[in-house]
Order: sequence, then structure tokens, then C-alpha cells
Amino acid sequence: MNLLRLTATPSSLGVSAKRPATRQPAAAKSISGYSRQAIRALTAALLASLLTGGAGTPAFAQDPGQSPPPSQQEQHPELPTPQSPEQNRPNQDPNAPTQQPQPVYGPGPSTPPIPVSLGVSKYNYQNPPKPFPNLFAPYRGIEIPDFNTSNKPRVDQLIHDGKLEITLQDAVELALENNMDIAVARYQPWLADTDVLATKGGGTPQGTNGAEIFFSTANVPFLALDPSLTGSVGFADVSTPINNPFISGTGTASNQLTGLISHSAQYNWTYTQGFTSGTSLTAVWDNTRSSSSAAANLFNPSVQSSLTITFQQQLLNGFGFAQNRRNILIAKNNRKLADYEFAQQAITTVTNAINAYWELVYARENVKVQEQAVTVSTKFYSDNKKQLEIGTMAPLDVTRAESELATDRQNLIVAQTVQLTDEQTLKNAIVRDPLASTVANVEIVPLDHPNPPQAVEAATFEEAVKEAFGKRPDLQVQAINVTNAGIDAKANLQALRPTASLFAEYQSNGLAGNSPITTGTSTTAGAPVVGADGAPITVLDMADMPVEIFTPNTTAVTNGVTKQGFGTAQSQIFHNDFPSYIVGLNLTLPIRNRVAQASYQRATLNQRQIEAQLQQMKNAAVLDVRNAFIALTQDRAQVQSASKARELQQQTFDAEQKRYQLGASTVYNVILTQRDLISAQGNELRALANLVEAKANYERAVGRTLDVNRVTIADAKHGQVEHDSLIPGTLNGQVVGVDKIFSNSNQNQGQR
Repeated sequence: MNLLRLTATPSSLGVSAKRPATRQPAAAKSISGYSRQAIRALTAALLASLLTGGAGTPAFAQDPGQSPPPSQQEQHPELPTPQSPEQNRPNQDPNAPTQQPQPVYGPGPSTPPIPVSLGVSKYNYQNPPKPFPNLFAPYRGIEIPDFNTSNKPRVDQLIHDGKLEITLQDAVELALENNMDIAVARYQPWLADTDVLATKGGGTPQGTNGAEIFFSTANVPFLALDPSLTGSVGFADVSTPINNPFISGTGTASNQLTGLISHSAQYNWTYTQGFTSGTSLTAVWDNTRSSSSAAANLFNPSVQSSLTITFQQQLLNGFGFAQNRRNILIAKNNRKLADYEFAQQAITTVTNAINAYWELVYARENVKVQEQAVTVSTKFYSDNKKQLEIGTMAPLDVTRAESELATDRQNLIVAQTVQLTDEQTLKNAIVRDPLASTVANVEIVPLDHPNPPQAVEAATFEEAVKEAFGKRPDLQVQAINVTNAGIDAKANLQALRPTASLFAEYQSNGLAGNSPITTGTSTTAGAPVVGADGAPITVLDMADMPVEIFTPNTTAVTNGVTKQGFGTAQSQIFHNDFPSYIVGLNLTLPIRNRVAQASYQRATLNQRQIEAQLQQMKNAAVLDVRNAFIALTQDRAQVQSASKARELQQQTFDAEQKRYQLGASTVYNVILTQRDLISAQGNELRALANLVEAKANYERAVGRTLDVNRVTIADAKHGQVEHDSLIPGTLNGQVVGVDKIFSNSNQNQGQR
């Protein structure tokens, strides 16, 4: 790994020898001084021309073959030289601005990312527990696991000697595995599953994040799509005072007030179910067993049963599958929308993790640059201070060196602070619990370094926009909202119609009970016949004897009791012994219909607004792609120019250092060129980090982040069970894309 380092080279302190004073003439002294200055100037000009016109290798100042004569080295000590970054371009012309420089500190990630799945399909809440063979399963809540707040084991596995050493791929995978934004967003598809389940039973969905339409607002006759069985059992023991014993059949044996005693038991069942065609079915099975003290009943006790089946079909409002399945369709679309919303969160998380990773890489390298700057400044200040002590340097030069040292130390503190901040940002992105004992104080060490990526831009801007329109999850979310708004508007349009329902009812009755078995009749004398005066009327018999006349009293002769009950009554029902048929039409005609009109107009206006929002989002996406496209192109050019500028600044610093050693420059000029070199090195680091971040942002803008990092949000095969944690590798031996997942998920939901 080639790191951009500024290493301080040792310098020897040279002290010019003091010459003995001689009595030379003033002219000779002047000629001698002019000669020395001319020779020194010619030598500096020659070396400067060689430095600027030669090969321009960064190590020129360290070549022992190019050192100046000893007499001139004694003028100034050798200055510490920041080492030029190791370059992998030995034959490249430094003056060619179009050539792309190699990375300054090591190669970027070389291994392709491992396919991973986020495991959303581990749980499916669209289908309820099956009632068979366990009939009580639908009446018990399913077990939903608790959320685990601890970090995944993989975090601890990557910690060595108190350092979390990770590659860029590790950072992406850890973010997908532990990031709390992902953990929270993963629940949205599952919540959307519950809406699909509720609408299948005729309930009202509660919506999900990103959905504009939770359910249809159309005023449609309600249908309970889940079958319902209602049972009632009741017992009654009633004593009713009777005012007319003849009618009640209680008899007139006593002149006192008597009561009618009755006992009854009811066993009634009702089954109802609605169908998305607008049809509703109701079946009522009533059974009543009763007995009383009345003597006039044919059956006592008796069983009375009835079976009533009623069909009702909506003819106008509420007719057809489209209107009655509106909430089911909206819920299923919102389930797909939740997948796209989760994909958008995954894209955001991956992009943030990539940016945080490269920011930390830059921050760490920038700290090294600033540390090397402090090392150089410290050595420079120390050497100048020694020269001040021996009287070969002015105090102002030492003050300038000390000021430069203080500035470099301040820059180092700022760089270290930024490194700590970026490290915490990345730590929060890749761990679930940053306060865990194993990661609270751990140092994150990135193993990858930014490298100018190959061109990832589309051939033309139009193709990039087309790709974004087809892949960006936020646009797919809004397109689903437009579809749902159309469903709601269509349902409200049909709801403008009156309500007309055709109903048909069939009823079959049965009645049975206990009754005496009649074998004949018996006639006996009843009450005597009396005349007007109340005296009995008599007639003469054959012996001429008076005989009273009596009314005959005929009674039935019984021999046992016939016992019939529930079975007989049910036989009468199913043999259609006592049928009833009813057909009718119900019509509700709202006058003026203002409520339905308002609902329809609002639903249509909402649809138009969402369509406008979709175009607004497309325009924003175009701008986003354009900005990302421009940023990526500019950052790539900036890397080239920054690398070239750093090389030229290195050469400038080397030349200025040589001039200083030859006495043709000043300390201040050396400080300025050194500062410019450090700034150029930092600019190159910043440009490289900006470039790789611009690549990640461009991939986000066109919606290819998940494809590039080979991330899927669910499995492609229905029924595939996944773990809650990250799943490296392929699914069934194949790498699965997001589009395939969505299409298969839609097919599975349609089959349900």
C-alpha cells in the first residue's frame, strides 16, 4: 500500500568557515565579492534550468549525484524534504495534461462485491394461520420475534487488536446488516402485508410509508369478505296470566285466574359471506323447542325449524369485481410500493456508508499529511534556531519558521478532530449498538483506498435519464401512487350510481313434536237438555217412563304417544315440505347526490395532483442525474489536474530547496513552496475522495446502487426462507436482481 508520506530527511548543519582578516585593497575585495556572487548566480541559474527542463522526477533533490559543491552547501544547511508519493508512471510525460495520473496511495477495491440479500421475505404476513387441522389457529395471535438491539457477530469477528479493519465491501455489508435505518425500514413491507390480509377479509388498510392512497374513499355497499358464523342459544321458562281460557286452551275447570306455562329452547345459526362480485349470501338455520300447559296444541312439546337462504346482488353501485376489489388492489400495490421504499432506504444506506467510508479514508490520510507537515516544520524550525544561535540566520527567518510550525500543528489538530468525527459517523452507520463494549472505543481502519474508477456514466445524458426513470425506486413509488389514485377515482365514479339490489330468498319450514296415538272414539252422556224454565226435558221410553235427554259427549280413544322431534323437523326442511320463495328489488335513489359528487371530484383531483407530482419528481430526477453526471465528470478531471499539480508542486519545492541551498532563495520562499506542496497533496487526496463519492452518488441518482453492490431486498423464489441477518452468496446458485424480485413478488401476490 503506497501511502502519501512526507518524511523528513536528516540535514547536516554546515557552518561557513571564518576567514582571517587580511589587508586587501578595497578594489580587490570588491572584485572578489562580485566574482563570488556571479559564480553563485550562474550556478543557481544552471541548476534551476536543469530542474525545470529535465525529466522532473520527484526524487531529483535526493539524488547524490546532483548535490552542489561543498563550498556552496556550507552557505545553508540542507532542508528536510517532503517525500514525493510513489508513482506508478515512470515513463509518463509530466508536462502532458491529458494523461491520467495513477492513484497516489494504493489501489482501490479489486474484488467484486458478494451478492447479499436483506431477507425481507423471511416473514410473510399476508396469509392468516390455516384453520385446518387446528380449528383454533385463526383465534390465536402468531408469534412475532422481538427486535434484537445487539450487534451482529460479524462485527466482533472483524476486530483485531482493538481495531476494526474493514474493506469497502465490509462497510457496505455491515451497514446493511446493522444499520438502524435498514432495521426500521424492514418492517414496512411486513406492515404492508397486514394491509393485504385485512383487505382480503373486507377490512380497511392502514397504509404504509410513501403511499398517497391508503384505501378507497368510494361510498360502496359494505361486503364482509370473510365468512362469518353466528350462533345463539337461549332458554326460556314463562308463566303468562290468561284472561280468555277458551282461546288459550287452558280450559275452564276453575273460575280463578290461571296462567299459561311455557318452556322454550332456541338454537339458531347464521352464516354470512360477501363476494367481490357484489354478491352477498346469508343462510339462517333456526330451531326452537317449546312446550306449554295449553291443551289445544297439536304437538306438545314441539320442535319448529326453518332454513332461510338469501342471495343479494348489487346491480349499480357496488356491482362487479373492479369496484369491490379496489382496496385489495390498492393494498397489493402498496405492498410493492413498500418494497420500493425499502429499496430506496437500502440505496440511501449503501450510499451513505460508501461516502462515510471514503471520508474516513481521506481523514486518516489527511492526518498523516498534516503529521508529516508538522515533522518538516519542526525540523525546519530546529535547524533555523541552531543557525540563529551561531549567527548565520536572521531572527525574522526563525520567527517565520516557528509561525509555520504553529500553523501546521493547528491544522493537525483540526485533521485529527475530523478523523474522530468521521470515524464515529461510519461506526454509527455499520453497527447497531455503538455503545457496546466491543465497539465503543474501537478504532476503524479502512483497508481500501480510493482509486479513479473506470467510466460508469451512460453513453449519453438521455440514456442516463432513461435508466433513472426505469430504476429509481422513488419514481416507481410515485407511479404506484398514480395507479392507486386511478383505482380510487374509478371506484368513486361508479359510486355515483344509485344503489339497486336484487334479492332472492328461499325458506323451508318444519314442525314436529309429541302427539297422542288415536285408535277410535268413545261417546258418553254429556250435560242434560233443559227447557225454558230450566227444568230437564224428558221423553217417554218404551215403557212409558219419563227419561231425561242428554247431549252426547264424544272423546278420542288414545293408545300411547307419538314422539317426533328434531329429526322429523329437519326431514321436512330438506324434503321441501313447507317451502317459501321470495324475489324482490331494492332501490335507493339519493336526491341531488352531492356527497357522492364531492367524493368523486376530490378523488379525481387527487389523481391529477399525484400525476403532477410524478412529473415533478421526474424533473427533479433529471436535475439530480444531470448534477451527478456533471460532478462525476468534473471530479474525474479534478483528480487528473490535482495529481498533475501535486507533481509540479513537488518539482517546484525541490527546485526552491536547491536554490535555497545555493543561496539564491530565502527561507520565506521555501516555506511558501512547502506549504503549497502540502496543500497540493491534500487537494489530491480530497479530489480522489470526491471522485469515488461522486461515483456512488451517480449510481444512486440513476438507481443502480443495489445492482452495482449486488444487493437484493428479498428472495426471487417464492417460499425461500431467509435469515434475518445478511445472507452472503447467491440464491439457489443465481444472482438475483431487484426487478426479478418485484416481478415474482407480484405474481405470488396475484396467485394468493
